[in-house]
Amino acid sequence: MPRAAANACVMVTCLCALAPSSALADVDPNSGIDFVRVGAVGNAPYTGPGFEVRNRGRVDYEYSIGKFEVTTAQWVEFMNAAFDRPANDLIPHVFRPTRWNAQPTTPNTPDGRRWAVPAGGAMLPVGGLDWRTCAIYANWLHNDKATNREAFLNGAYDVGTFGYQNGGSLFTDQLTRSPGARYWIPSLDEWMKAAHYDPNKQNSDGSVGGWWTYANGSDTAFVYGPPGVRSSTSGFPGPDPNGPFATANSGWDAPNFPGFSPFLVPLGSYDVTSPWGLYDVAGGTKEWTEGYFRIIDEPLPRERFLEGSGWATTTGGDLLSAVGGGSSPSIPYFESGFRIASNVPSPGMGSLGLVLIGVGLGRRRRRTREVHDSARPR
Repeated sequence: MPRAAANACVMVTCLCALAPSSALADVDPNSGIDFVRVGAVGNAPYTGPGFEVRNRGRVDYEYSIGKFEVTTAQWVEFMNAAFDRPANDLIPHVFRPTRWNAQPTTPNTPDGRRWAVPAGGAMLPVGGLDWRTCAIYANWLHNDKATNREAFLNGAYDVGTFGYQNGGSLFTDQLTRSPGARYWIPSLDEWMKAAHYDPNKQNSDGSVGGWWTYANGSDTAFVYGPPGVRSSTSGFPGPDPNGPFATANSGWDAPNFPGFSPFLVPLGSYDVTSPWGLYDVAGGTKEWTEGYFRIIDEPLPRERFLEGSGWATTTGGDLLSAVGGGSSPSIPYFESGFRIASNVPSPGMGSLGLVLIGVGLGRRRRRTREVHDSARPR
């Protein structure tokens, strides 16, 4: 084995040992995903600064959301179901990730493609996912991981709606999950609540329940760097023997921490969670939601929302950066991923909501926009 590959394997093995022992608790037997249940039905929305997120985050039903972002092991199972099939039966709109640690292996079907999980790689995160592939993953889970073609094409989202108009600048995709969906891409409100709302927060006025600035259950920023390593808290993170231990896999790179790589840190390696128990809300990948925006005078949306902070983000994990940018639903970034939401183990309480706010993302000139994010009854 080449020395670089051997070093990488040793690093993965060592970092995997840092994952919490609770990583496999409360696993849904149907999907194999570790969920947490989010209650506090009818919570107060966030009312602090940040017009993109102000008055958002109220959810009027219970739901479940992944304790972790989707893992390499989970994505390998899905990719094999979608790609290890005859060439004339390939699933449309499904693309393999640009950043994962799976290895090609011999397919079971002529002309098919198949991958395997290397030793120590099961809990590594998956990046470079486009929104449409994530939606098809939700369909596949909704249909109990069946391998017939129809199991990928409908359930939570109708793949027949996926398309573009106006020269590709506007998309026609089904905007929110179908009624009765069992698994889905979380809405912006669901994501915000699971990441930042604490039903047990003690407020100065004596009330209980409220919002933390950061997704670590506090108003203190994350410390970026490899797990188990002391890191600087100013500028671009680097080793600091007198600094605090790192709490998030974001904003650092291998040259600053020799012997480590942010892409080889297993999910759950930091003993820091959101108030509901979500790991890696800051770090790993930015996470897709059902949120979308459109310019007021246009008939269709332009982009889907990504939330949280990813590997390359030097700041984040706070409510003001909750809306972490956007992209067309078929275009991934290397750090775009997601965590699945669900109504398992039992159906949630239904609600219908529609929120409109004006948004101008910093990377474009500011224009009046209409931003939507609705939750359908289930």
